[in-house]
Amino acid sequence: MDAEIEKYAFKLVKKLRIRILDVPGAFGRLAVELGKHGAMLGDIIKVHLTSQHVIRDIMMFFDSREQLEETLRDVEKMKGYRVLAVEDGVLNLHRGGKIAVTPTVKVDTLSDLRLVYTPGVAQVCRHILEQPEAVREFTSIGNTVCIATNGTAVLGLGDIGVRAAMPVMEGKSVILHKMAGVSCFPLLVDTTDVNRFADALEVLSETFSVVMIEDVRAPECFEIEEKLQGRLSVPVFHDDQHGTATVILAALIKILRTLRKEKTTVSIAINGAGAAGIATCRLLLEYGFRNIVVCDRDGAIHRSRKTNMNRYKRRIAKETNPGEEKGPLAEILRGKDVFIGVSSARLVTGEMVRTMNRRPVVLALANPIPEILPKEAVDAGAAFALDGRTVNNCLAFPGIIRGALDVRARRITSAMKIRAAETIASLAGKNEGVPNFMNPAVHRKIAAAVRQAALQETGKGGKQVRRKP
Repeated sequence: MDAEIEKYAFKLVKKLRIRILDVPGAFGRLAVELGKHGAMLGDIIKVHLTSQHVIRDIMMFFDSREQLEETLRDVEKMKGYRVLAVEDGVLNLHRGGKIAVTPTVKVDTLSDLRLVYTPGVAQVCRHILEQPEAVREFTSIGNTVCIATNGTAVLGLGDIGVRAAMPVMEGKSVILHKMAGVSCFPLLVDTTDVNRFADALEVLSETFSVVMIEDVRAPECFEIEEKLQGRLSVPVFHDDQHGTATVILAALIKILRTLRKEKTTVSIAINGAGAAGIATCRLLLEYGFRNIVVCDRDGAIHRSRKTNMNRYKRRIAKETNPGEEKGPLAEILRGKDVFIGVSSARLVTGEMVRTMNRRPVVLALANPIPEILPKEAVDAGAAFALDGRTVNNCLAFPGIIRGALDVRARRITSAMKIRAAETIASLAGKNEGVPNFMNPAVHRKIAAAVRQAALQETGKGGKQVRRKP
């Protein structure tokens, strides 16, 4: 069910409990009726059987509430069928929240209590007082990360505020724990003031060994990251920028290797000049890509452009678009080898893909609906077409964070991200752009690569932390 919910994340997900006559062909007739309305069938589970009826739970994916209501009305009209319940599969999954703070030790006896709390805890306090760095070894701090948001740029939903952003923060916390064994605290920072946001995280930063910023709109996210990284002695990681950029780089490394194209000669159009777009552009430049044009709502970013610019776009203008291309995305795409979309739904058409170079690469990553659906891009001639369900930052951030924690890094550097991207690319199958996120070995190998990169940069062995099994 989880995989199907993810696949149809942009649809309305409902679980229908339907009573069906226990006779040959009964379910087939129901399936035909459901299909007539365009709804997608998911998991089907038999939950009860009587002498005359079968009760089944059917996971369904609808395009709209109107489609759902029309489907239910017509099913109710069918003789011998009855809809017993309609449940929201997504809301039920999230009910009560998805994370909790739980102890890692048992307290079953009075002796246990005296070791965990007073008087035994005083010995640990004195040890940390004498050796401050020991706090990461003898408390949860060494394996704890925060994910801070103000809810101004949440997925494809935009500025929805901190409360509505909390389910996303919890989801990332689950991923970090599942794939990297990291404890995570979501922090809802209810301000759009850059200085207040940075100040809030600064005074709380001693609690964590990595500070993650999530779903904060650009350009404020760049300013917050810069301010915090200048003040804190632990890494500041903005996943919308660096996690996304790392996975995009990984996909390009793998796909271009398959197509036998070179990074120095391919031409790339990036649509979206927010956090992900600018960070992706920077990482691609650092890796050696040369011919890149970045577009936003006003079209191509170039040196002479005056409107809708900020200091981050001006910097990109100096480093990209060597041909001073101008105009909207449709014009910029002509003759390009690669399209990278980190913008909004349905901005690219099949006709636009047909104007690109022969066998282009299309990474349409807007969530929850991409700039163009992969099938449409392939039908228009794309050699590879992937969307945000596959090329997703969740492939990168667990391993990067795990690796940074293990070596007690003070920064997450470009070298660490590039090593992570190369590792992700190496783990993808023959016909894949990136490997399967659900494979824990992928995240372990990314973490190992990040650790190695960090230790090579410091030029010393560093201190690698052994975690509890």
